[in-house]
Amino acid sequence: MNDSEYGFETQAIRTQLERTKFQEHSVPLYLTSSFVFEDAEDMRASFTEEKERNIYSRFSNPNTTEFVDKICKMEGAEAGYAFATGMAAVYSTFAALLNAGDHIVSAGSVFGSTHALFVNYFPKWNIQTTYFDINKPETIESCIQPNTKILYAESPTNPAIDIIDLELLGAIAKKHNLILIIDNCFATPYIQQPIKFGAHLVIHSATKLIDGQGRVLGGVTVGREDLIREIYLFSRNTGPALSPFNAWVLSKSLETLAVRLDRHCENAFKVAEFLEAHPNVNTVKYPFLKSHPQYEIAKKQMSLGGNIVAFEIKGGIEAGRKFLNNIKLCSLSANLGDTRTIVTHPASTTHSKLSVEERLAVSITDGLVRISVGLETVKDVIDDLKQALA
Repeated sequence: MNDSEYGFETQAIRTQLERTKFQEHSVPLYLTSSFVFEDAEDMRASFTEEKERNIYSRFSNPNTTEFVDKICKMEGAEAGYAFATGMAAVYSTFAALLNAGDHIVSAGSVFGSTHALFVNYFPKWNIQTTYFDINKPETIESCIQPNTKILYAESPTNPAIDIIDLELLGAIAKKHNLILIIDNCFATPYIQQPIKFGAHLVIHSATKLIDGQGRVLGGVTVGREDLIREIYLFSRNTGPALSPFNAWVLSKSLETLAVRLDRHCENAFKVAEFLEAHPNVNTVKYPFLKSHPQYEIAKKQMSLGGNIVAFEIKGGIEAGRKFLNNIKLCSLSANLGDTRTIVTHPASTTHSKLSVEERLAVSITDGLVRISVGLETVKDVIDDLKQALA
């Protein structure tokens, strides 16, 4: 049977490096900074890339290669490169592909550090960004300029859990000859594969659900081979490579991604249903709740609803703070995608430096709470939320 005919879980578990002479069942760690050559000709051919082989772990490493190969198969991508963090993946991907004078069209609802790149750093190199409202996709084309090179979005968004039609973005990118880049961190390749809808590149913070246990940092970009080649050359010289140890951890984590996500999503749906019926909650956003504004789009492009639930608590910022202080079981943390349920109140923490107007522009109300639902007994999670909301 051809590898491509195997199921998602089989590929996640059975995509491995070739065994060494020791015939190990589990892939070993390759904790080495560099690799040796047989002779001068082997070294010459390796550096001119006539041979495909490991030279230096900043370029490639067997553990990193295995991890990237798995993500490529999961996403349906031609090639990829792995990074030390998710933000290293975001920065390096943009930096490798953009030149001074280029323009980005991006959804306004992006991760805070990505927003900082767009507004604080890229303008230093004369790279500008125009944001569109993710809830008004009809405005996207009006944002495109003659020098626009990249169309970018996260779906679902962080932290408001809005959904954008990836097929629509793919059609716009094709019409205007743009590079479509999608941050697929919240969905993971188990739930959503943006390349099927026209994306050219897909980015993940592997720190989140791909690791799934809050242990290591990592990032990865996969997609079209010619674009990855540019990203690889940039990263080979600038040095944001993923460590072999973290690559080994993340590759092992992918073996359980499907079974973990099944339970994450089952728990999250139950939490969302509980919150939707609670008298102290105004609104709930979860992609597979029929009340979600983009429910039909979510059902079209996602196989499950994910593990993130956003809800608006009655009482605004003070109610949000009180809710956090009342939590007993769940964790208060800036991370997500962990086995442990995590709650955050963006208006008083991660997005507190934004004005009210800036927060509302990306759907962050004063009472918005984001829950990354974990793998605990779901009744215990719901009971904790219930007493904190009381």
